[in-house]
Amino acid sequence: MMIPLNSAVLPQTVVPQILSVDPARPAQTVDTADSQSDELVPLPAKPTGDLASMVAQLRASEAGSHELNCLAVGIYFESKSEPLSGQLAVGDVIANRANSKGRFPPSYCGVLFQRGQFSFVRGHALPAVPRASRQWQTAVAIAQIVDRDLKASAAPRALFFHARRVSPGWKLTRVASIGNHIFYR
Repeated sequence: MMIPLNSAVLPQTVVPQILSVDPARPAQTVDTADSQSDELVPLPAKPTGDLASMVAQLRASEAGSHELNCLAVGIYFESKSEPLSGQLAVGDVIANRANSKGRFPPSYCGVLFQRGQFSFVRGHALPAVPRASRQWQTAVAIAQIVDRDLKASAAPRALFFHARRVSPGWKLTRVASIGNHIFYR
């Protein structure tokens, strides 16, 4: 049976609109896929000011992607009670490891799950976090700052850190002491 063209219902193609805060700059997006969704969420505009101002501008309860969630979880469990500069340095250690070209796994999640590296990781799952808490939202903001390389760390190129209360006897170059952590490369 033939249907007249003017009475046929044709499928419509949905074309997503890209949101941009600055027309001179293309919009940046974050893949929120946790392997099941292809949804893209626009990133907040580039924050300005000192670290505290940037954190205030980027605080959120959702990290935006599986990898950023891993980075935020690492920051949260390793340094949630540390000063912002210490949280930034912990985040940078995770990022530096992920970018180390073969020395460590090439992703934030891979770095966290590397055997024996982070004491809060048990097996193949990350612990739950209270997503409504201010400390978690700060960790998400720090993760965004680290991932987007918006602020330099006070522990440049650090790959390791430990709490002040322990003395592992590492023969590494000490690069900084921030809050209750000592950083090395």
